[in-house]
Amino acid sequence: MFDKNKVRLGIAPIGWTNDDMPALGGENTFEQCISEMALAGFTGCEVGNKYPKDTAVLKEALDLRGMRIASKWFSSFLVDKPFEETEKEFIKELDYLEAMGANRINISEQSRSVQGKEQLSIFDHKVVFSDKEWAVMCEGLNKLGRIAVERGFKLCFHHHMGTGVQTIAETERLMDNTDPELVFLCYDTGHFTFSGEDPLYILKKYPERIGHVHLKDVRPDVLKKATEERWSFLKAVREGTFTVPGDGCVDFDSVFKQLEKMQYEGWLLVEAEQDPAKANPFKYAKMARKFIAEKTGL
Repeated sequence: MFDKNKVRLGIAPIGWTNDDMPALGGENTFEQCISEMALAGFTGCEVGNKYPKDTAVLKEALDLRGMRIASKWFSSFLVDKPFEETEKEFIKELDYLEAMGANRINISEQSRSVQGKEQLSIFDHKVVFSDKEWAVMCEGLNKLGRIAVERGFKLCFHHHMGTGVQTIAETERLMDNTDPELVFLCYDTGHFTFSGEDPLYILKKYPERIGHVHLKDVRPDVLKKATEERWSFLKAVREGTFTVPGDGCVDFDSVFKQLEKMQYEGWLLVEAEQDPAKANPFKYAKMARKFIAEKTGL
């Protein structure tokens, strides 16, 4: 069983309001979101587009509900922009997270990403970095990772559909060409499954590099259609490709068993972006919490 003192459960606000498509869940308020997270039994969350920018205001709202910030998404542009531009924004995010008592930051390289492009297929238009671009990205990640470590953070790289680091092979290349003491992985079960690959593989190969975990399930029937019709990432989200753990085809029994075996410490965070008009976020949050409790004892 997991050690409850070392493994914490959180959930992302993306099920209530979507960051890539703000109109999706636009009717749901920040207060409703964090209240329902707490009522569903979670004690942590990531940061969404409706969260107060003032850390004092945010902390008070979360404290009232027994919640805390686990981590936050950060878009890097190491390939397309001067390093100093990304570094400046990265430090701002660390300041914000430090004020909230967090010690993880999830970074995704968004140079030429089609993740947020409504009309571009993630299968046909995904960016492929050159060897030179890979070297620039990995060097930049090491530099940012050192800044993070010096401030008590773990930089956790988020492999993601539609980006230059989507597949297992690309994730391996990133892991093998960055410093294991500076760059960790934000491991996401749903993105590897969506990519048509076994999410368990990376857990077994890089157990010491897993810094943060996103629990996301995939509906196989929707995935099949998304693949055959070459959908964009945003269309895939709207149509319900992703769902909460226990509602799709991901083998979470094996995932949890491996995480436990490698004595993972940190957050297990449900991150299942759906259309809240189709999938009531509170209902699905409770479903996820019940499933995780049954499988892990947490």
